[in-house]
Amino acid sequence: MSSPRLGFAFVPAAPPERLPSLARAVESAGFDDLWVWEDCFAEAGIAQAAIALASTSRISVGISLLPVPLRTAPLLAMEIATLARAFPGRFLPGIGHGVQEWMGQVGVRAASPLTLLREHAAALRALLDGERVTTDGRYVKLDDVALEWPPVERVPLWIGAGGPKSLALIGELGDGLLIGAAAPTRVIEEAIATARSARPAERGELPVVAALVVAKDDPAAGDAAQRAARDAAKWHPEADETTWAAGSAERIAAGVRGLLAAGVTTVQLQPTGDEPDLEGLVEFLGREVLPLLR
Repeated sequence: MSSPRLGFAFVPAAPPERLPSLARAVESAGFDDLWVWEDCFAEAGIAQAAIALASTSRISVGISLLPVPLRTAPLLAMEIATLARAFPGRFLPGIGHGVQEWMGQVGVRAASPLTLLREHAAALRALLDGERVTTDGRYVKLDDVALEWPPVERVPLWIGAGGPKSLALIGELGDGLLIGAAAPTRVIEEAIATARSARPAERGELPVVAALVVAKDDPAAGDAAQRAARDAAKWHPEADETTWAAGSAERIAAGVRGLLAAGVTTVQLQPTGDEPDLEGLVEFLGREVLPLLR
């Protein structure tokens, strides 16, 4: 098995002012990626990515994920292109439907989320590739639009969603499948199979990002396994022991290997929302866990 990509997730339980120092800690610990999350109504994904990229020099920074109803395709293309040019080869943007309840709260819920995602992803990909776009879709309508400063290098566009039709769309149009929040491996395996079955052969393999809730032993914080299991249940209604790993470095490494065996190519190590020492967790993972996986 080739060495996996290993990332750390900055979840919205921590305030944005923690991000610069944590991003530097993630880079120093030897991670490949830092993934930031955009949850309504906590912290904006593009702003977080800009902070993390500017605070580091090596790691890639991904976003899990940007809800397309909140942004027009040209606006998001400009935002992505700006960061991609300023930090070439290090930005991994992700898009998706967004939580429909939240989209309803702000008046942008689409009658057909699948149609919106397809139109938005196609237009965004073309704009980022430097094309001049005219389209008259149900949701995306562009008249001779092109970026003045498109990315110099091709930016991979990750897409995250859960339904079978959306997963098939990801296989068709996406550069990677984003399973942002922790999920059981059987759910991940089914999602990967659905997305990859719809992938055109000429597009090659479909990379997959998925998360694993982790907690280290810390007497002051309470039982690590209980904290991790409790947190995983918040993210997926069918969370089980494949959704989290806690305690020793060996147990956490075994949890990562379970995701890799399921077909995941990048694993986000996701702290619990009540993690009292994020930098300490990052340092522990870098010192004790990452060497077991490389």
